Amino acid sequence: MKKPFVTLEQLQEIVQTYPTPFHLYDERGIRENARALYRTFSWNPGFREYFAVKATPNPQILKLLKEEGCGVDCSSLCELLMAQRCGFSGEEIMFSSNDTPAEEFALAAQLGATINLDDLTHVDFLKDTIGYIPKKISCRFNPGGTFQLGESKEGFQVMDNPGEAKYGMTRAQLIEAFRRLKELGAEEFGIHAFLASNTLSNDYYPALARILFQLAVEVREETGCNVTFLNLSGGVGINYRPDQPANDISAIGAGVRRAYEEILVPNRMGDVSLCTELGRFMLAPYGHLVTRVIHQKHTYKEYIGVDACAANLMRPAMYGAYHHITVMGREDAPCDHKYDVTGALCENNDKFAVDRMLPEIHIGDLLVIHDTGAHGHAMGYQYNGRLRSAEVLLQEDGSTRLIRRAETPEDYFATAIWE
Repeated sequence: MKKPFVTLEQLQEIVQTYPTPFHLYDERGIRENARALYRTFSWNPGFREYFAVKATPNPQILKLLKEEGCGVDCSSLCELLMAQRCGFSGEEIMFSSNDTPAEEFALAAQLGATINLDDLTHVDFLKDTIGYIPKKISCRFNPGGTFQLGESKEGFQVMDNPGEAKYGMTRAQLIEAFRRLKELGAEEFGIHAFLASNTLSNDYYPALARILFQLAVEVREETGCNVTFLNLSGGVGINYRPDQPANDISAIGAGVRRAYEEILVPNRMGDVSLCTELGRFMLAPYGHLVTRVIHQKHTYKEYIGVDACAANLMRPAMYGAYHHITVMGREDAPCDHKYDVTGALCENNDKFAVDRMLPEIHIGDLLVIHDTGAHGHAMGYQYNGRLRSAEVLLQEDGSTRLIRRAETPEDYFATAIWE
């Protein structure tokens, strides 16, 4: 059973200061998870987590992660600017983008970020944009086809289709890109790959690592390029449903280490640094969307209307994604009522839950929607004139701090031209 990281009593006090809805983040959980990741990969020289800014682009969250040794993975101009303003610079920034405008490459180079190229044509585009090729650079690999991982010990199957993804280069393009980059002055090379999203398997990262490690050996042999780092990207998932098994990051790290020692070390590449960019794994479990019940509707179904909507959490409407819901104060009550939990948008998919069995709910109840710490507030929007909500940090000492204020109507109208 998923349990909130706050009690009803804590929330009742918090909502006196911050009206619902708002996103609440758990500082203690975030820090402990970051430290567990670094312990897991402490065997690797130069390991660094590059937190995917797109998952939770809040300056206070980024500064917190910086204190824990993390870098940032950026994919746009504004994410680069946010990283800069948070004090990240140089090799603390990875820039992984696609269909990238020239000005974004220019800023990434200015900040000294490690640039991760998505396509062979981007080699000369980058050179023409900034006038040179950085000494250290990375390329993104797409193996094509489908990626399937058989039944793991958790009984979970991973399947994704890299061949349908718009990201990355073929093997032949990667080799050509490395040769061209070396010709243009690059000296240190990295390879990035991403095969599947939100995997619930301790075998996924080790399987990806084997593909990447073997490729790195072959690339060095075929091009003579000095491969100094490999980026395993994201994809390590979380258990959104309470009956799903959670990933064991220590087991994942041990699996990657075995692959490293079996492939890279015998090929005299035992000094290659590893990178990760784990937005969802790093943050999702440590965020709640806190909302209050404001209506009940009894028609062909039983509806619970809350003051949050898809503008606050888009994933259920966009993907049909499951997010667990706790009725605060009735955590241990039987789930004997079937509800659709809905928001106020003029869209029928504005539902946080459909036919969900929950304890009996009353108007005024506080609900916690779980696992919103990544790709939650970040995907907010203003459809129907609904405004993005506040973000609040629950600090380690139990106090709270506002880390993003709620939008106001003035914010909504600020970019409009009235005359």
